[in-house]
Amino acid sequence: MLQLLVTILPSLIIVLIFVKSDKFQEPNQSIIKIFIYGIIITIPAFIGNTIMFEVFRGFGFENLNLLNSFLTAAPIEEGLKFFVLYWFVYKMKDFNEPIDGMVYGVCASLGFATLENYYYVYHIDSGIEPLYFAILRSLSTIPAHGVFGAFMGYFFMKYSFVRKEKNLFLSFFVPFLLHGIYNFFVGVFFGVSLVVIIVAWFFAIKFFLIMKKKQKIKKREYEKKI
Repeated sequence: MLQLLVTILPSLIIVLIFVKSDKFQEPNQSIIKIFIYGIIITIPAFIGNTIMFEVFRGFGFENLNLLNSFLTAAPIEEGLKFFVLYWFVYKMKDFNEPIDGMVYGVCASLGFATLENYYYVYHIDSGIEPLYFAILRSLSTIPAHGVFGAFMGYFFMKYSFVRKEKNLFLSFFVPFLLHGIYNFFVGVFFGVSLVVIIVAWFFAIKFFLIMKKKQKIKKREYEKKI
């Protein structure tokens, strides 16, 4: 039971923090829906990663570390998360203020991370005790996916409200780059991966607080009107 809680709870806690930090909170059904979409895309991600891995191996590509980072996992997984934002979140009537981008981005990304984490903890032989493996992933991989989603949502928000095409590109490229760097070093020099995620979270929180400040101004203006 403890192992299951350690596997699942961290994703839910991070999502809850983002949701509750939104002064104009999103409807629960919208949050749950995007989180579930994140879970669902884990399946095609697994399939896509497996197929592309074998395709590259078939062409004689031998750098498995590079293959598992920039050529399979990062583009496929971040691409599917981007699909959720562009195809579903963008059309939602509840997606109506800048901070919503980061909230929904984190929801989709951590929905994905929840099922992925469960699969790795319960079906992959890591060579260490499953509980310890769950703790390790909950302190590293889960926050990593969270910050990937935060950046994706931030730039997607900028595209949605400012309408500059470069932000749509950055919405995919920045999390793809962070994901690729994280995966590349996680098996070589884990400390680099942790530093990357810590620095990324620093900027993600900074951007989120800027959005919250704008919300505070918006709330004051609204209260004056009524």
